[in-house]
Amino acid sequence: MSAYRFCRTDDIELLVNALNRCWAPYFPDEPPMTTATFKRSIRDLQVWCSSCMVAFSGSDAIGVLIGAKRPSGTLVHKIAVHPDHRRQGHGRHLLTSLGSKLAILGPPRIVAEVPETLAPACALFSASGYVQEALLTDYVLQREEEDSDPREGFVIPVTVDDLAANGLLGEDQQVCWKRSVETLTARKDDIAGLAVASDERIEAYVLYLTCGMGETEIVSLRSFIDDGGARLRQLLSQLRARGIETFRLPKVHPAEISKEWLETLGFSPAGGHLLYAAKARSA
Repeated sequence: MSAYRFCRTDDIELLVNALNRCWAPYFPDEPPMTTATFKRSIRDLQVWCSSCMVAFSGSDAIGVLIGAKRPSGTLVHKIAVHPDHRRQGHGRHLLTSLGSKLAILGPPRIVAEVPETLAPACALFSASGYVQEALLTDYVLQREEEDSDPREGFVIPVTVDDLAANGLLGEDQQVCWKRSVETLTARKDDIAGLAVASDERIEAYVLYLTCGMGETEIVSLRSFIDDGGARLRQLLSQLRARGIETFRLPKVHPAEISKEWLETLGFSPAGGHLLYAAKARSA
């Protein structure tokens, strides 16, 4: 007989074990979940244990839902059912239970960013009343054969705090959960940045995380000058000069940066996620 329950802050070990039992079989290339990694997701993504659930068959975890919560809404960060217990309604029950709780406690908006290649997960959200709002596109930029560094202004190091102090972090932008202002602020000690500055203001900036092996993940990319992307090309060129060969810009919302604009900088699409959304309601 199956049982379900929401978790508490002292259930981190339970959630870690449930993820390794239910999530890991579908993603064998990912490292196992650890307590330290889970606690980091609490800090970086605002995962709330009270928005997480585990489904049981006897004492065995057979399903898990990880929810992250902010005033703007709740993210279904991960949801998985053990391979031996699929197609028994557990995933839908987890989503319905979360919706019922949030209908009372709020916030009412629930979202999920689902890899477009995971057809069963997409079908689960659609069947549970979620509506696709947008396609979040992953972009990649490889080192170009001939690189140029157009000089448009002074390049200076910049931090998340510097940008926040100047009101430039992009609170008005539509971005994925992991590149939101809340996440950038939580991860500010890990994030480096460069900016093009004039005597009067910052004109463009890039924030990034070094991944190793010549790769960098861009977490924010903005220009405040209509220059055809020249200042951003200058910043990317500066990073290439430091040995970075590949830039990855994940989950770009179409309202954040246009595809055409990114292509002028040399970025190419490399997969994507479907943004699903629903309003919490009682079952």
